[in-house]
Amino acid sequence: MTYSVKEMFLTLQGEGVNAGARAVFVRFAGCNLWTGREQDRATAICRFCDTDFVGTNGVGGGKFADGEALAEAAARHWGAGRDKRLAVLTGGEPMLQVDDALVEALHGEGFTIAIETNGTLPVHPGIDWVCVSPKAGSSVVQRSGDELKLVWPQAGTDLDELEGWDFRHFLVQPMDSEEAEANREAAIALAMERPRWRLSLQTHKLLGLR
Repeated sequence: MTYSVKEMFLTLQGEGVNAGARAVFVRFAGCNLWTGREQDRATAICRFCDTDFVGTNGVGGGKFADGEALAEAAARHWGAGRDKRLAVLTGGEPMLQVDDALVEALHGEGFTIAIETNGTLPVHPGIDWVCVSPKAGSSVVQRSGDELKLVWPQAGTDLDELEGWDFRHFLVQPMDSEEAEANREAAIALAMERPRWRLSLQTHKLLGLR
């Protein structure tokens, strides 16, 4: 399988339970909830995405002929040493492309594999850390994992239903939009009202990291 990757880079994880951890981000091109084109945003299921995942022309991006080629590229981004290697597969929607060959190759290079997914496709069983970010109006089939990261507010979200899913951590993250201040207040209010939820911030944006 040929993998289409928008960009690949070494940074610190900015969100969620693993915030602050050194990681190679592999951003796959393509998503099943939005084309990535602005002219389609108003009619998309997910309308608030803040990420460019169209094409393969980003830094470190490209077409990778097989899992080994992609895993070797990730290892080059990490550099010397294999201790605590972490690869974060994101997008777009990474589960449109992640398969046995890629998971095996990344593990072969010593990576712990984390994924950030919208949950509309089953996550590969070899993934080590599963983060699902549900989008209102979509059909989520991946209802278990390590962290549920809810971008807030999202009209039509059933919080009682989400709390019945099998996740170790429940995180609420303010939506990054023109109403950022109101969104932060709404996320704080949710965490205060429902103690199962913890506030998560996009610290990479606060710190100027990718």
